Amino acid sequence: MNRKVMVFAVAAALGAPAAGWAQSSNVQIYGRVHLGFDNYSATGATAGSAADFKSRYRVYDAASRVGFTGSEDLGGGLKAVFLMESGANVDSGGIAGQSGVANPFTGFLSSRIGHLGLQGKWGLLTFGKSNVWWANYAQEQVSANFIAAGMPSFNGLFGRGMGVGVTRVSNTVQYTSPTMGGVSAILSYSPNGEASAVNVNTDGRLWGLTVHGQWGGIGAGYDWVRNRGNLPAVGSAAVSTGHKLRAGMYYAPGSQVSLIWSKSVQENGGALVIAAGAAGFALLPDPTATASLSQTGWGLNWEHTFGNVQAFAQWAKVGNISGCVVAGACSNTNAKSWLLAARYNFSKRTGAYFQYTSIANAANYNMDYVGGWMTSAGTLGLLPGLPPGSVGADPRMYGVGVMYNF
Repeated sequence: MNRKVMVFAVAAALGAPAAGWAQSSNVQIYGRVHLGFDNYSATGATAGSAADFKSRYRVYDAASRVGFTGSEDLGGGLKAVFLMESGANVDSGGIAGQSGVANPFTGFLSSRIGHLGLQGKWGLLTFGKSNVWWANYAQEQVSANFIAAGMPSFNGLFGRGMGVGVTRVSNTVQYTSPTMGGVSAILSYSPNGEASAVNVNTDGRLWGLTVHGQWGGIGAGYDWVRNRGNLPAVGSAAVSTGHKLRAGMYYAPGSQVSLIWSKSVQENGGALVIAAGAAGFALLPDPTATASLSQTGWGLNWEHTFGNVQAFAQWAKVGNISGCVVAGACSNTNAKSWLLAARYNFSKRTGAYFQYTSIANAANYNMDYVGGWMTSAGTLGLLPGLPPGSVGADPRMYGVGVMYNF
């Protein structure tokens, strides 16, 4: 489909007056279809086999999507830009992830990300739904662009309610600076009180900052986010804070060794309370839910490309949660995880891969493959992941997949 035909097709789909703008608009359709066949299990729960998730074979969708993007030259170096990217579960045609829990990043226009903004030499300013904090950019793209799942801790997806809880944020104002001296920055802001009911506080705020740097074969970055809920009628506001450091050395084209370190701090219940209401308290290791809890994790990522083949290896460790008020509540809340994978690229658009990945949870911990809703376990019917009753279970996935980008 050539560009002019594409423009008219998009116009027809959106009910726009195509004849009026087809000559000046620059609209493109892009996307990804990513499916595979694998096996998932989470066994060895502290409570015994009745709390295990037995081995099952799956046909999975790993973040397939379709998007529309476009720009218009306004003169004087200024552009208007827009983006609408929507997730699609091609394996089922529905909105549920592998566990049956609804995935909010699928099924609707701009369910993944979307924005409208202005771009110039001074940078890019957008309004909409944007990526905040979680992405690892050049330092680690394994689960984002190559295979189905990587280390959860690399994106702050810890267990026991300690996940940073910030990925794609709705109602966001975001500014991206130009690159100067190899360094660029992204500043994000979102109000948390837009949908507050009558006489409910509207003082919640989310702030995010990402800084990138690239100097020859060395790259590094820092990500920070603070997500504060609205002040409740009684008690203190729930706050989630995330920190992430990432650094990589690129020793050959398509090859690197990188380090990812992340930290999550949850105050007064934290992110899951903001996201899922009072049910979030059931996931916390400390039942008082008033402590300031923190947890850190770090790991190594290796990517190597030779010809049409890419090899991947990851290893990560998450330490015990700290700050519990109740004695022993933070004990045995750690995990180790690892991944081995190989991908063959048939072309620039299409690749097939095999991966094996596993998490070894301590007796009181339940980290899982919640990114992309890949886990087959669900928590309280609200969130993907091993429930509190299945702490100690060790999630494991192995299988094959195919990815086609268009």
